[in-house]
Amino acid sequence: MSIFKGSGVALITPFTSSGEVDYCKLKELVEFQISNYTDAIIVCGTTGEASTLSEREHIECVKKCVSYVNGRVPVIAGSGSNNTNTAINLSKEAEYSGADALLCVTPYYNKTTQDGLKKYYETIATSVNIPIIMYNVPSRTGLNILPDTAIELAKEVRNIVAIKEASGDISQVARLLESGTLDVYSGNDDQVVPTLSLGGIGVISVVANIFPIQVHETVTNYLKGNTDLSRDMQLKMLNLCKALFCEVNPIPIKKATQILNMTNGVLREPLVEMSTKNTKILSKVLKDYVNSSN
Repeated sequence: MSIFKGSGVALITPFTSSGEVDYCKLKELVEFQISNYTDAIIVCGTTGEASTLSEREHIECVKKCVSYVNGRVPVIAGSGSNNTNTAINLSKEAEYSGADALLCVTPYYNKTTQDGLKKYYETIATSVNIPIIMYNVPSRTGLNILPDTAIELAKEVRNIVAIKEASGDISQVARLLESGTLDVYSGNDDQVVPTLSLGGIGVISVVANIFPIQVHETVTNYLKGNTDLSRDMQLKMLNLCKALFCEVNPIPIKKATQILNMTNGVLREPLVEMSTKNTKILSKVLKDYVNSSN
């Protein structure tokens, strides 16, 4: 059984003006997502600035998110690391806290070989009982999970069941889905419909932080057979996707939540404020998208 079908939000982590995790705002964001039909919540991923959270904060964010969601949709906890022991600890803590599944990014910076990737995922998977979504994002990690590696893992390890594919390589997505061994979620907001057209079942979305209904409907319309409408929604979102990734994620999406009066937009260093030029572009794109959706 799939962990979820539809739109899972790669949730931002809100901070106070002094840089602490704002758990009250986190609860607000969770409620906003659920009331706007998001199908799953992914906490402490890349968009959630997990790499700047302490382990204590990371574990607490997962625990709080599970509590706030209270079983209404699946909660998927980011738990990957470039240190396998850290990944194991975060995975065990997430399972203990009640997370429904894990999102495990490949090791970054130190990287590894394909054999090392297999060992990394096998070791994490055998330490927990909940399902695992592998996360392939070579542009950030410098490491690509080759399709054959992902397929072998899905065949050999019972709780490795899916992959978030953000390589941007549609041929790679096709190979994964041709195998019929694992679920595939688009990791790129501008490639949702292409991924669905090959047999994918959803997206783990950055855009859904601000427009959850639209991302949800893009996926559900496709899955219901309303492919023309889904395609049109995807195309309408392209300028928005471009603006939200004109600087490194999550700088633009944090700025977007500030522009839309959802959060204060505070980031943790080394991430810094969006440039004035790109902020003006983002503001206009957001305004145009909202006006075109009304």
